[in-house]
Amino acid sequence: MQTPDGTPSFLTPIGYENNSCGYCHSKANSFSYYASTTSLTPAFYQSLLDRGWRRSGCLLYKPDLRASCCPQYTIRLDANSFHPSKDQRQSLNRLNKHILGDEYAKEASRLYPLSREQAKKRNTEFDLVERVHESELQQLRTPPEPAHTLSVTLETDEFTDEKYAVFENYQRIVHHEPPSRISKRGFTSFLCSSPLTRSQPNVDGREHKLGSYHQCYRIDGKLAAVGVLDLLPQCVSAVYFMYDESVHKHGFGKIGALREIALAKEDGYNWWYAGFYIHSCVKMKYKGDYHPQYVLDPESYDWNILDDNLKKKLDKRKYISLSSETLEEDVPLVNGSDDDAEMAETTEQPSNSDDASEDSDDSCPPNPDLPLFSRGMSGILTKDQLLAEVDLDHIKLRIRAQEAETCDLVSWEDSDIDDSHSIKGLIAELACAVGPQLTKEMAVSFG
Repeated sequence: MQTPDGTPSFLTPIGYENNSCGYCHSKANSFSYYASTTSLTPAFYQSLLDRGWRRSGCLLYKPDLRASCCPQYTIRLDANSFHPSKDQRQSLNRLNKHILGDEYAKEASRLYPLSREQAKKRNTEFDLVERVHESELQQLRTPPEPAHTLSVTLETDEFTDEKYAVFENYQRIVHHEPPSRISKRGFTSFLCSSPLTRSQPNVDGREHKLGSYHQCYRIDGKLAAVGVLDLLPQCVSAVYFMYDESVHKHGFGKIGALREIALAKEDGYNWWYAGFYIHSCVKMKYKGDYHPQYVLDPESYDWNILDDNLKKKLDKRKYISLSSETLEEDVPLVNGSDDDAEMAETTEQPSNSDDASEDSDDSCPPNPDLPLFSRGMSGILTKDQLLAEVDLDHIKLRIRAQEAETCDLVSWEDSDIDDSHSIKGLIAELACAVGPQLTKEMAVSFG
């Protein structure tokens, strides 16, 4: 359930952990800083994304790109400048042709002929927004009747048996998950229990949906695919995409990406965030096929175009920060398998366990007592920056539904910022990870 917008963003620090890697399958070489949340405003989460964070259900994490085996770079696409490739256009055209059928196309062209100008424009231009809606039932002129009916709706992210059936089929058939790893509880936790507050503010004279939604694709009345989306002030953030095996041949991974980009363009979100780009993983490199794509610099938080030059650098170095022109020493790339072409069309695989933090028994990182600001993690405030830019004594708190500030804590003055297990150390690490501005906006929640 989501609360009305305006609720503060509550974060609970967890700490820096070492977990197994879902891309190269290393047992203990994926490092991240973690926090949990019960409520996030869309604007706050947008700012987290722009600092390299991501969410999985109510778990928030910021990967340590410098230390991890498979660095996870935040990427985004300019929806208004997007030009689909020939392959992407063909995927959409083939689906439209399948839905409409030859008889409909023939009769409709006779009954509703295009003008010369319309025909010329259609043959020379590919209007993405127009094409994604082309075969939707509510857009069709009838008679005649299409071969199939297609409806695409944006629905709230509540659990339904219909959605779970698609998820179960997708995890079992595409991701080869054993039945014991697939559960309604896991599905609900990661894809139906968003902490984002939901609202519909008026932007430029029309409602602008904010919060978490399911984009549902139904063919002949049956749910065929679901895109799990976070709609934020300046982006459509793709959380996950799943489809039934019956539509595998229609390339629904590409269809979902094109629909989401079109949504960002059509409804004024402007950007499409496809999650993380992992250059060393074959299954995730497909994201670079959508242009123009930008990569977030892990140190300066500037956006750099993902062009051939940057890709060549990533071929040679696993970690790159163009702002500092610092390249790590060569590290051999570890490629994920490419056994299923459709696998290259999905967003990150969520954990299907009932607890997102139980990925590994080796979660304790090297030097577990080392404060976050001393780890050399890119994009994290140093101790000097923290003390100069953050008012640690007046960070908002929520403790058992009571509001307070850090200075109100009895043990605050005696607590040590260098002790990552102390209350001051825990809150200081969270402030280092979210930055000065978001520290002012958040409330740290305990109990």
